[in-house]
Amino acid sequence: MSTALITGGSRGFGRALTSALLDRGWDVVIDGRDAASLQETADGLTATKPSGRLRAIAGDVTDAAHRRQLRDAVDQPDGLDLLVNNAGTLGPSPLPRIADLGPQQLRAVFEVNTVAPTALIRGLLPALRRARGTIVNITSDAAIEAYVGWGAYGASKAALERVSAILAAEEPELTVHAFDPGDMRTDMHQAAFPGEDIADRPTPEEAVPALLDLIGTTRGSGRHRGPDLVAPAGGLL
Repeated sequence: MSTALITGGSRGFGRALTSALLDRGWDVVIDGRDAASLQETADGLTATKPSGRLRAIAGDVTDAAHRRQLRDAVDQPDGLDLLVNNAGTLGPSPLPRIADLGPQQLRAVFEVNTVAPTALIRGLLPALRRARGTIVNITSDAAIEAYVGWGAYGASKAALERVSAILAAEEPELTVHAFDPGDMRTDMHQAAFPGEDIADRPTPEEAVPALLDLIGTTRGSGRHRGPDLVAPAGGLL
């Protein structure tokens, strides 16, 4: 049985991906900062997904002790097949311009979006190497496009993309993807546009097949946009 660790798995894209992997019989570990929300998600998924096994561990990815818990949960002889660094933060909402962005606010965004996933990868490298596994770092077009107000988030995701590319060069037996799922109808996206109607954005469930296609094929390490990936009918993973 394949094993995956998905951070930020209690809602949005993380939850949708977890549901899809459970449908395919994966053993999945998820985390989230809100213990009640995480447990509600776990209960709901396990009640309807008999083919896979789900474990939920509440905690904050910026906490080293929590990262050790996650490492211990997936430290198996066969290793870890898939790590998805999905947990992230937008930062202040409404989004401030650089002139109004305080250093503490910037630092907090980098801690969640860049430092924590990099530290988690470091702790999980032995398990990932044993399985010749795949790392997916969730990114955004804000990493490469200049959008007013997206300084903290965009810079943190740009840094995560460079970590991804360099890690791929340093660990050639692993597959390392920076995956941009595109705009989605999530709480984070709503926070980026307070008061606006984002009902026209795709749901997280609509973005998942592209990632399933990516990790289920032999595409090499790199940056990938979900909307550019066309999943074949059936046969995903």
